[in-house]
Amino acid sequence: MFNDIGVFEIVTLVILAVLIFGPDKLPKVIQDVTRTIRKIRQFSDSAKQDIRNELGPEFKDFEFEDLNPKRFIRKQLENDDLGLKEIRNGFDLRKEMADVADAVHGREGDAADDGGSRSGASAASANGGRVDMHKRPAKPAADEPPPFDADAT
Repeated sequence: MFNDIGVFEIVTLVILAVLIFGPDKLPKVIQDVTRTIRKIRQFSDSAKQDIRNELGPEFKDFEFEDLNPKRFIRKQLENDDLGLKEIRNGFDLRKEMADVADAVHGREGDAADDGGSRSGASAASANGGRVDMHKRPAKPAADEPPPFDADAT
């Protein structure tokens, strides 16, 4: 929960607590805060247990953390009932990104190819059907004003 709090932040919080509450009231405040946190945890645990009891025995393994969308999706992707690992491993994103970067920078796809199968973009470039992705404006004459774009102003 507090993984990103460092020593400096903890020392700062302790000094602020001593300055705000004073050294004589600080132990009482700490006890009150810990008691409140304990009551909140007990309330939340009892609420979770009540919900599990109401859902019935088929939901006995239900975890409330699974309601977090990120965790739910991660759990479903790790479950290999649908064969998603095969599909995910079939994509070589590094090679695809290298091919796109080569196309953007105007380099030939052979430099980034490690001897494996060629993707569609690098195969097309080898066949001469390469699309020039550079936007090279024509060089205007020295006395010619720059072009005016009415939509850009």
